[in-house]
Amino acid sequence: MALGTPRFDAGRSCLDLLATAHPEERIGTAGELGGWVVAAGLVPRGTPLGHVDGCWVPGFLELRWHIARLVRAARAPADSLDRVNRTARAAAPPAVRAVAQHNGPLVRELAEAPTAAALLSLLARDAVDLLTDPLARAAVRECAGEGCPLLYLDTSRGRRRRWCSSEVCGNRERVARHRRRAALARS
Repeated sequence: MALGTPRFDAGRSCLDLLATAHPEERIGTAGELGGWVVAAGLVPRGTPLGHVDGCWVPGFLELRWHIARLVRAARAPADSLDRVNRTARAAAPPAVRAVAQHNGPLVRELAEAPTAAALLSLLARDAVDLLTDPLARAAVRECAGEGCPLLYLDTSRGRRRRWCSSEVCGNRERVARHRRRAALARS
């Protein structure tokens, strides 16, 4: 996975948003944010997002910060809880509709261009759902990879998942373990 490539292996949109800060900022521009919104599945593929501008970015970064505080805290910080709740009710999430394709299947489209407030509301509502569902909340884990602060929802059988991504942090751990064994065998 390339360094600037967004990650979508956390199991929840709000947790995928947290992953946009590590190891570097991935939604610092309007173009990066628009790309992330589509890749995260917040809007159907092909949704025109030419209206996304740099003014949207600070709202997403602020919401990310508040969600991170809430997910990581044993007791919810009141200011972050208030901000996420206000964002969740500030706008309706983007409305979808089914559209018939010429001699093809129905496809999902947005009824109108999404606003920043609608997309932020969608993410905030996902965070509220996660934070208020005791089973989901208990399944939130931090990656065991060295230096990786990413959070993910552990839905694995037996709840024994250790890494945010088996392909990224898990692979690094397996390579490091192999190198340690090879070094011991040489000495």
